[in-house]
Amino acid sequence: MAHLRLVLLACLLTVASGAGAVAVAADEPTAEDGPHPAFASVAANPLAENDRGEYVAVTVGEGTNLSAYTLDDGEERLGLPAVNATGTVILTAHPEAVRRPGNRSVVEVPLPRLSNSGERLRLQRDGETVAALAYEDAPEAEVYSDGRWRPVGVTEYPVVDGTSGEARGFVLPDAPAAALAPIEQADERVLLAGYTLTSRRVTDALVRAHDRGARVRVLLEGGPVGGITSEQAARLDRLVNAGVGVRVVDGPTARYRYHHAKYAVADGRATVLTENWKPSGVGGTSSRGWGATVADEAVVSRLAETFAGDFGYRAAIPWREFREGETFTSESPVSGSFRARTEPATLDYESVSLLTAPDNAEREVVRRIERAESSVRVLQMSVGSVDQSLVAATVEAARRGVEVRILLSGAWYVEEENRRIVDRLNHIAEREGLSLTARLARPQGYEKVHAKGVVIDETVVLGSMNWNDNSARENREVLLAVSGAAVSDYYRNVFDRDWRASGSGGERPAGLIAVLGVLGVGCLLAARRLQFE
Repeated sequence: MAHLRLVLLACLLTVASGAGAVAVAADEPTAEDGPHPAFASVAANPLAENDRGEYVAVTVGEGTNLSAYTLDDGEERLGLPAVNATGTVILTAHPEAVRRPGNRSVVEVPLPRLSNSGERLRLQRDGETVAALAYEDAPEAEVYSDGRWRPVGVTEYPVVDGTSGEARGFVLPDAPAAALAPIEQADERVLLAGYTLTSRRVTDALVRAHDRGARVRVLLEGGPVGGITSEQAARLDRLVNAGVGVRVVDGPTARYRYHHAKYAVADGRATVLTENWKPSGVGGTSSRGWGATVADEAVVSRLAETFAGDFGYRAAIPWREFREGETFTSESPVSGSFRARTEPATLDYESVSLLTAPDNAEREVVRRIERAESSVRVLQMSVGSVDQSLVAATVEAARRGVEVRILLSGAWYVEEENRRIVDRLNHIAEREGLSLTARLARPQGYEKVHAKGVVIDETVVLGSMNWNDNSARENREVLLAVSGAAVSDYYRNVFDRDWRASGSGGERPAGLIAVLGVLGVGCLLAARRLQFE
């Protein structure tokens, strides 16, 4: 009960702490329409002494004379300088404290101090307002843009589309060797990103790659739920002692809630997984997972750039520096042996796309679901809620006549939550006469579902992103979307076998759902979801 009270209290504090971080609408512009500058973003509460690095960013169109405008905060009025630039111009009193995002211009001006508790800003020309922005309670180390606060330094990568080619498809726990093969064959580079790494086999493969002369780098989450285990600390110590560069993402400057991506760039190939680099994940001892390896130049190049950007960011701390004074938790060993039912396969595909979160993955997966014509098959550990955007898009697909099947984990730590969602989805389907069915998995040939995959007509999307708002909007996640009949057939066949094995026992009449307090249930489920992501 004491633990329960702590969880509920933490949830309430989380809600309370985020309630004030709200941007509000400012006065409507009064100037006539024209090619006026506009507010792009505001950083009012940098993680620096005396808030050094505050800035206001404005978007300037071609031919616009910025010196014709003033910036007014209700107390002071700043005349803007003549700037020979178009696009985004960052105005700040401390340009040395502002990280230059891409090729945006940074201009030094005597910017008035921005209040952390709120401001109303106006761009004016000849006394008339042409653009306005207001905020309340600026969160620390976050930037306001596009109607919401986001951490400083968050990336805005677009979807990267590749060409046709061949993919190496595999599922776990059936084919653990397939996840390691690119690392074991690499001679030039291995860039491994993950949430956790406790696998001795993966560690050995990385050390061997380093010994062959490959440049090996590893980037992991520094604050996984439950803490870093002593097993992981031992693996990372070994890597560093062997000369491998290892960093963990942690601290107040971290731009994502969790570094949750699971991928590797090995020479000219990219492997994207739904599973962690641990025995229960890529070790073949427990979890149902999906993975794929591709050699598309555009995808591999962008994934390597993503890794370099995250590895080089200030929140990525060298392991030796991070581990000083740290204590580590223990983890029960996982062992299991499962007969391989699905062998890895080389699959022709027509197109491949790299998706990243929080940059683009949520809206891109929703877009693909919205275009579904015949079937959507969802395999997830959990889906957050029926109202979450990805699930809502899937229900809408069923309303258009698309056949939808949703298979969720029945593991003990998500069973209650997933049972509730399954019941609600099946109730919606029965009430509206939809071709939609949801089930809890009854594993045969694996221990539990940990995959995050969906087959949409002839497109397969797989990767690290769980179907909940935290994962899609706050974590670093990486996914592949691969299209082609051979690819969709391969993963659909795996899904259908797991679906048949789960029978109809995953469904239950909606009337049997226990009614619990909304706040208590929401907090407990959120805590559980975080603990086992």
